[in-house]
Amino acid sequence: MCGICGFTGHLVTSDEILEHMMNKIIHRGPDSGGKYMDEGIAMGFRRLSFRDLSANGNQPIYNENRDMIITFNGEIYNDKEIRKELEEKGHVMGSTADTEVLLHGYEEWGEGILDRLRGMFAFVIWDKKKETLFGARDFFGIKPFYYTIFNGQMIYGSEIKSILEYPDLPREVNVEALENYLTFQYSVLPETFFKGIFKLPPAHCFTFHKGDLSIRRYWSPVFEADNSKSLEEWVDEIDHVMADSVEAHKVSDVEVGSFLSSGVDSSYVAATFQGDKTFTVGFDYEKYNEIDYAKALSEKIQIDNYSKLISTQEYWDAIPKVQYHMDEPLADASAVALYFVSRTAAEHVKAAMSGEGADEFFGGYNIYREPHALRPLTILPRPIRKALGAFAKMLPKMKGKNYLIRGSKDLNERFIGNAFIFNEQERESILAHPTGKYPHTQLTAPYYEQAKNWDPVTQMQYIDIHFWLIGDILLKADKMSMANSLEVRVPFLDKEVFNVARKIPAKYKVTKQNTKFAMRQAAHRYLPDMVAEKKKLGFPVPIRIWLRQDAYYEKVKAAFTSPAAAKYFRTDKLVALLDEHRAQKADNSRKIWTIYMFLVWHDVYFGKEAA
Repeated sequence: MCGICGFTGHLVTSDEILEHMMNKIIHRGPDSGGKYMDEGIAMGFRRLSFRDLSANGNQPIYNENRDMIITFNGEIYNDKEIRKELEEKGHVMGSTADTEVLLHGYEEWGEGILDRLRGMFAFVIWDKKKETLFGARDFFGIKPFYYTIFNGQMIYGSEIKSILEYPDLPREVNVEALENYLTFQYSVLPETFFKGIFKLPPAHCFTFHKGDLSIRRYWSPVFEADNSKSLEEWVDEIDHVMADSVEAHKVSDVEVGSFLSSGVDSSYVAATFQGDKTFTVGFDYEKYNEIDYAKALSEKIQIDNYSKLISTQEYWDAIPKVQYHMDEPLADASAVALYFVSRTAAEHVKAAMSGEGADEFFGGYNIYREPHALRPLTILPRPIRKALGAFAKMLPKMKGKNYLIRGSKDLNERFIGNAFIFNEQERESILAHPTGKYPHTQLTAPYYEQAKNWDPVTQMQYIDIHFWLIGDILLKADKMSMANSLEVRVPFLDKEVFNVARKIPAKYKVTKQNTKFAMRQAAHRYLPDMVAEKKKLGFPVPIRIWLRQDAYYEKVKAAFTSPAAAKYFRTDKLVALLDEHRAQKADNSRKIWTIYMFLVWHDVYFGKEAA
């Protein structure tokens, strides 16, 4: 919806600094801007207008006494119900904006307002009397919030690039973030790639008062299987709650469209949405083009489809811009495709529905089938499994080798989410100065401990909700849409939807036949069988092919042998990965891409492009 930024304290040039910070995120809200400043705070806001399009909806917004001030990024979908309750308690509102409901709700219930919300949000409230800043991020991390403490003051923003405008703030690469990025393919630590700048975790709120920062978790996603209901009853519940969520996410004073790929998630949303426009992109390779499918489905559900065929050159030209908008390096090749589909949608609408969250909530990733496949091994005593795994490692490349190795490992050893790029030994071999901190099992261990009494599939979902969903899926959804001044709405990632999904037994999530089993049955009510049953693909991007072509091989090789690469990596090892892939001795495309995206990002923020 918007972008927020600001800092506590007061400087002689506060107004100028705040203006620079706001200009860095103008893409998040090109419709208007607003400021609030006093001796204790400077608050900035950029607006992308959806509701209460009049000036009354502009931010910052004040309470009646003008001693509390809010800036807010997101949408609250149950604001009318909360507004009614607040007005009955005597609160007087000056607009119909959902922002005002947050402010008066905080006045009435304090931090308890968070328990009542349904929506996506990142906001800050300045209490002028107490000289205290309060802020929060939504339940699943749909909306971003970054911050740093510098010279005793808090600087914050919807994007890191805004925070970097604060004077004299050091700009230094966090090498520990790089080390773990090589394993996860995204920034996984609380501290970002910029040393000293942090992410507020999802479902957390904070209070900052005179140099003291306090952070707490206000909500947790807890799974609790309910085996008392039949499959048909669960399908009915999914159908009902998704219809309700899609309806809630449609609320807007401007037109809302929908993304549409070949997968069941976006197709389900588009079919139940009943809007007028869908948006699709594809590549000029037969196996990587979903446009024909999207057009056929759009015709069937009687919605217009707008598509964009991305050329190879367009894709590669967009990479630096994508990494700039991402703030931190992300090695998910589909992020560039999401940039183009957002750009296409922004030519027609201000907001678009998307299918993020369905896999994490309903058990949709293909890897979730692995516990079933590995069961013949995992039921064996652990010492026998470990012995089989050790034996398999000594075997030459052959069918079944990887099966024995993965089956020898406990779930927490083999699964960290949907990406596992370099293990500790591999990343140590390519890094110039490995620190050896934070092995992947150390990062995921607290979450496995919390989920230890659940079945393996639910444990995997829990890990993905806390890692993959936040670090990859929602990062690119927010940053790529906002780069094009487009808001993405994600009806699957709704608290009420989760309240249904969290109770579905594992047997109705992943079966021998397919993933998201119960959800697909609900989708059958709106979609053709071939769509509802389509296996999970992700967004197909032909990087494996490109990296074997001369032009792109040379482009990546130049980056791999650059001074920046030599600063962080053993460049001979990088070139060896690239050459092995080109010779088709191995598919190293994801490893190569992970390193290359970091180097592109580094050039944007620390190299010649930054200069």
